[in-house]
Amino acid sequence: MISGCPPGLPSVDATTPAVLVLPGPVRPDEVPRLCDDVRALLETTAAGPGAGVVVCDVAALGPGGLGAVDVLARLALAARRAGGRIRLRDPAPGLRDLLALVGLRFEFEGQAEEREPAGGVQEAVETGDPPL
Repeated sequence: MISGCPPGLPSVDATTPAVLVLPGPVRPDEVPRLCDDVRALLETTAAGPGAGVVVCDVAALGPGGLGAVDVLARLALAARRAGGRIRLRDPAPGLRDLLALVGLRFEFEGQAEEREPAGGVQEAVETGDPPL
């Protein structure tokens, strides 16, 4: 017995965030359009369960360089200003290392969200506490 396929795409459900595929090396004149694309994707997914997240497929960027870091920083800023965030998909190890080196923290697809460990930060200083 052969059962029919459900309608729609098999790998997409209501919780799948929008995806923006970045083409190979991104020229500086393409950055404003990509930022507009991120904002538009955030607006179209504003009501769904994957709201507030745009997945940026960066596989075509390769190991990247400071140009790729600049593009990703601008996309992240555009997303934050629109009330969302971006998550990176398939970054090359060199690009991951470069992002860490320059101090930019991104969420990567398939990675659990980083949370601050409980009790790791002192919220307030009590009077009488000795200085560190």
